[in-house]
Amino acid sequence: MRVYSTQKDQLADILARKYSETADVSAVVTKIIERVRTDGDQALYQLIEEIDHVTLDSLAVSQAEMDAALKTVSPELLAVMEQAKENILSFHQKQVRQGFVSTEESGVVMGQRILPLARVGVYVPGGTAAYPSTVLMDVLPAKIAGVPKIVMMTPTDGAGNVPAAILAAASIAGVDEIYKVGGAHGVAALAYGTETIPKVDKIVGPGNIYVATAKKMVYGEVDIDMIAGPSDVLIVADQSANPRWIAADLLAQAEHDKLAQAILVTTEEALIEKVQAEVDQQLAELPRQEIAAAAIDTNGKIILVKDLAEAIAIANQVAPEHLELSVAEPFALLGKVENAGSVFLGHHTPEVLGDYFAGPNHTLPTEGTARFYSPLSVDDFIKKSSYLYYTEEAMKAVGPAVELFAETEDLVGHARSMKVRRGENE
Repeated sequence: MRVYSTQKDQLADILARKYSETADVSAVVTKIIERVRTDGDQALYQLIEEIDHVTLDSLAVSQAEMDAALKTVSPELLAVMEQAKENILSFHQKQVRQGFVSTEESGVVMGQRILPLARVGVYVPGGTAAYPSTVLMDVLPAKIAGVPKIVMMTPTDGAGNVPAAILAAASIAGVDEIYKVGGAHGVAALAYGTETIPKVDKIVGPGNIYVATAKKMVYGEVDIDMIAGPSDVLIVADQSANPRWIAADLLAQAEHDKLAQAILVTTEEALIEKVQAEVDQQLAELPRQEIAAAAIDTNGKIILVKDLAEAIAIANQVAPEHLELSVAEPFALLGKVENAGSVFLGHHTPEVLGDYFAGPNHTLPTEGTARFYSPLSVDDFIKKSSYLYYTEEAMKAVGPAVELFAETEDLVGHARSMKVRRGENE
């Protein structure tokens, strides 16, 4: 891992993130979306053969497949997923909003209603890895919000099957319909609907560059959660940090993706060499060694700072998806954190607790977007609608004020709408 010092290196160089060259897939994705929009199910079957090299008899996952998955997955894993479900529900139920009504002014009633979205599409990645945790994290907040129909899209393996753990998690979470469609064509099906797949109001969930590009293109036709990029972690460590634990957490993030970013910011020069040695040793033991090594080589870095205040300042500029405060007094720093998707406090709270089990959502803003995006929550699955009522007397009392505003904006018709009710033009 490259080592930087804020005393010697330019901050712009320290914070620069590298990307390998990636082809612009916009043209390809545009054609895929148009095919699905025009030809529906027929296009999906063709695209699944062309892209995934799989021939399907049906797009939908059957109840028999669901039942078989629950029998295939070990009782131990089912129990863990059930406990994770309870933790996720407990955390997200605290996010539920209530509507309100105000009658403070005489003759005026106003308020806000909280309504669930009618249909939500959840995209669950497949291919090289299966993520049942994503199913729980993305579906359960929607269930709490009261979404009546949740549709899941996920690609199959080479034999046309969805991993049993994915289906088991979908059953536990309460997904209504599951379809064996991934990639940009899966996103397009959710956005526009086909003969089999219903059009939804919002699409959530991570995916590869084709999925991310498709989500960006269909935004406006439907809502989306965010455009997710490569994952990242930033660890702030002081003299109390354990170098073996720090290295393990850096590599846990690095094994996600060759473009993942793993950063250590520390006040302790003596810690750097120890962490470097641990990274090398643990990397050699990882099954996903090639991926993790590429991520460490591309975007792994260690930054030496003069104090923890400077460490937090750098963290706020990076705006990491995951921020670990591996320090003696983490709560003393928490109030100074301004930009982070999720914060993990202390030496015994690794980021992987949040990935799977603890309760806070693991669908988080990436690539510095924690400056303005928030973790996936119940709020992502609701819409707010306001309402207003005036008595005749209350309306007439404010009529001149409204008319003045309208006439100032040269909207005579707006002013007339009030005047005719006040009897001025009668």
